[in-house]
Amino acid sequence: MCGFLTTFLGYHSGSLVRVLLKRYLRWAIVAAAIAFLAHTLAGHWAEVVAIRLRSQGLWRLLLATAVSLLAHSWAGWVWSWILQALQQPIGGRWSMPVYLKTNLLKYLPGNVWHFYGRVRALGDRGIAKGPAIVGVVLEPLLMANAALLLGLASPTRYWPGQILLLGLALGAIHPRWLNPVMNRLGQAKAKHDLKKDDLDEPLPSAALHRYPLKPLAGEMGFVLLKGIGFALVISAVSPLPTSQWLSVVSLFSLAWLAGLVIPGAPGGLGVFEAIAVTLLQDTLSAGVILSAVALYRLVGTLAEALGAGLAVLGEEGSRFKV
Repeated sequence: MCGFLTTFLGYHSGSLVRVLLKRYLRWAIVAAAIAFLAHTLAGHWAEVVAIRLRSQGLWRLLLATAVSLLAHSWAGWVWSWILQALQQPIGGRWSMPVYLKTNLLKYLPGNVWHFYGRVRALGDRGIAKGPAIVGVVLEPLLMANAALLLGLASPTRYWPGQILLLGLALGAIHPRWLNPVMNRLGQAKAKHDLKKDDLDEPLPSAALHRYPLKPLAGEMGFVLLKGIGFALVISAVSPLPTSQWLSVVSLFSLAWLAGLVIPGAPGGLGVFEAIAVTLLQDTLSAGVILSAVALYRLVGTLAEALGAGLAVLGEEGSRFKV
């Protein structure tokens, strides 16, 4: 998300030194995450290779895939709530397939192409560039708040910092503070893309008229579903008592948040896995965690691919009916 907020909104036009530093920092983070995972895997290799799917483990993985697909579909529907909060007439039946079709683009280098795709789709729908950009940028901000809220359900050694960060994050999405910043950034990008002859025309603004409680609650549902999918993956390789599900989902939320906000590999690849191993090592064995994060990456990517495919098929089916 951080890489998107800089690259997508035009701040990549700075000095060559800044661009190079940003690029090398990104790959340094990826390398550190991979090195950490490799070291952990080497130290627990015998434990990892000894792990097998439990009875009905395959069915649990299939259920995890279905829950993950539901999570992304739900996120696509919640995106329409975000746009409606910005006074844009977008319904869930339109936003969900667009969201699912563009979701896989986040795995391309740069980790911004899914955002570009959504802004372009909104433009084709007749939404002005300013509100379209704000509607796309606001989504990961709400997701981050949702993950922080769920992360409080399982206290960690970082709990005081989590509360402070959550307070700042919840305040940041208040219309009083968010509207001026989002409009300034959105219109700066819009002006950058418009022709010089159009610069004198007023650019449509986007503003929240009230605190986005409904979209925030919706994003909490998204992160919760993602966490349940992860817990199902763990239960496919190791018994997971009911009493531990809340803790696993809560810690998953923090690991997923790290993959969202830390600039690194596309889709948080490597970053999510490294943070998940760190946070869950006191709850589960290292072998189980390593196996689960690897399987979850496979399950999550498959769910996203299925979502994109179903969205395309649905679009083609609608065209055929017409």
